[in-house]
Amino acid sequence: MFAMIIRMIYRSGCFFLFLFLISFYSVSQETTKILLEQADKWEFNKAIAPDIQRIIGNVVMRHDSTWLYCDSAYLNEAMNSVMAYGNVHIKVSDTLNIFGDTLKYDGNTKVGRMKNNARLVDKETVVTADTIIFNRITRMARYDDWGKIVNSKNILVSKHGYYYTDKKEFFFKDRVILLNPDYTMHSDTLMYNTKTATAYFYGPSTITGNEDSIYCTNGWYDTQNDKARFRKNAKIFHKNQNLTGDSIYYERINGFGQVFKHAVLVDTVRKIIMTGNYGEIRRRQGFAFMTDSAVGIMIENKDSLFIHSDTIRTTFDTGQNIKNVFCFYKVKFFRKNLQGMCDSMVYHGKDSTLILYREPVFWSAKNQLTADSIHMVILHGEVDSMVFYNSAFIISKDDTNKFNQVKGRDMIAYFRNNDIFKIKVLGNAETIYYAREDDKSLIGINKVVSSDMLIFLEKNELKSITYINQPSGTLYPEKDISPHDLKLKNFKWMEERRPLKKEDIFIW
Repeated sequence: MFAMIIRMIYRSGCFFLFLFLISFYSVSQETTKILLEQADKWEFNKAIAPDIQRIIGNVVMRHDSTWLYCDSAYLNEAMNSVMAYGNVHIKVSDTLNIFGDTLKYDGNTKVGRMKNNARLVDKETVVTADTIIFNRITRMARYDDWGKIVNSKNILVSKHGYYYTDKKEFFFKDRVILLNPDYTMHSDTLMYNTKTATAYFYGPSTITGNEDSIYCTNGWYDTQNDKARFRKNAKIFHKNQNLTGDSIYYERINGFGQVFKHAVLVDTVRKIIMTGNYGEIRRRQGFAFMTDSAVGIMIENKDSLFIHSDTIRTTFDTGQNIKNVFCFYKVKFFRKNLQGMCDSMVYHGKDSTLILYREPVFWSAKNQLTADSIHMVILHGEVDSMVFYNSAFIISKDDTNKFNQVKGRDMIAYFRNNDIFKIKVLGNAETIYYAREDDKSLIGINKVVSSDMLIFLEKNELKSITYINQPSGTLYPEKDISPHDLKLKNFKWMEERRPLKKEDIFIW
C-alpha cells in the first residue's frame, strides 16, 4: 500500500516534495532526552521505582533549549518525563517563563502541565490560573478552569483561555471579562493580541464605560487608542442617545463614530430618530449627520412626522441631546394630516419651530399653501401655527375641481387638533372664491381685493371670509368671467408632487 502511494506521488511529479515532507515530519517528531544539569542530592531506589530518580535541592534540568528549575523532582528516564515540586520555573526563552508549585512534563510530547498557583510571564503579559498547560511544539499555552491575564492596563478573565506565544494572541471562550480603568468588556468569545492590545469579538459582546455602552456580535477594539469597529447588531448607547447600524467605527475618546448601512440615531429626550445608510457622529464638535436615504422622524403625540432629504444634520446641546435639525436639498415630509416639500428645512428644538426654505409647499387636507419661507410652531407634539412670509398663496380644490384661492404678502395659519381652523392674511390680500348653495350649485365667482383678510375653516372646508380695510370685489356669474381670470398671478397647483404615504417622501 505504501509503495503504491509512493508510485502515485512520483507519477504526479511531487516526489521531491514528498521526500521533503517525510524529512520534515521526521525532524519534527524527533525526541530528545531530559537532562539533569544540577542538584544537591540524587537518590535512586530500584525496589521502589526502578526507572525513577529522585532529585532534591536546587534542581536544574534541561530539555533542548528549555530549562527547568525546582526544589525537587522525580525524573523517569525510561518514559522521558519529570514530576517537579516546589518553586517550579520553566524558562522557555529569555522573555517567556512559566511558574508554579507542581509540574508534570512529558519530554516526548513536549507538553507540560503546571498546577497550583500557575503563572505564565511573557514580557508585560502575565497569565495566572490553577493549571496552565503548555505545548512546546505548538508554542501554545491554555487553561481550562478560569484564568486571568494582565496586560498593560487590561485585565482579562475567562473560563477557558488559549495563548499562542509566537503570535502573542489569546483566544478566550465562555464568560470572558476584560477590565480597563475606563470600561468593562463582556464577551462570549474573544481574541486578544498582547502586542497591539486589540480585542477581537466573535460572539455577543458588551462594553460599558462611564458615559456610553456598546453591544455587538463581531468586531474589534483597540484598547490602547480607544478605536473600534463593531459589526453585526452594532449598538452604542450614550446617555439619552442610541446609535445602531450594520457596522460602526468608533473612537471613544473623541466621540467620533461612522455608521454604515441601516444606521439609526435615536434621541429619547427630544423624541427624534435619524436613519440612513451612512452616518457620522462627532460629539466633541457637537453634531451628527445622516445621508444616503436619510430620514428624520419627529415622534409626536398622535402621529409622527417623517422627513427625507439628501442629508440630515443635527447639533447637540451641552447635555449631548439634539438641539437643532438641519435638512438640506430636496426635502419632503409626510404626516397623516399634513405634508410638504422644500429645498431645505431647519428645526429649532428650543422653541419647537420648523422653518421651510426655498419654494416651500405645504398641504393640509384640500389646501395647498406656499410662500417664500414657512415657519411651523409645534407645541406639546401638535402643530400650533404656521407663518407664511412673502408671496403667501393658498389654493383649495373643491369637489367640482374648481380652485378657491387666497393670496397675500404674509399669512398666519392657526391649528386645532392638527387641522387649520383660522387664517390671517396680512397685506395685499386677494381671493377667488366659488360661492355655492348648500346643494353645491354655483351662485357665482367672488373676486375680492383688500388690505387684510380673516378666514375660518371647519372640517378643512372654507366656512367664511372677512375682508378687512378697503375691500373691493365683484361676484361674477360663471359665464361672465374668462378662464384666464379664474387664476390669480403665480398660480401653481402641485398636487402630483404631494406625498400620500410616508414612502412617497423618497419621490422628488
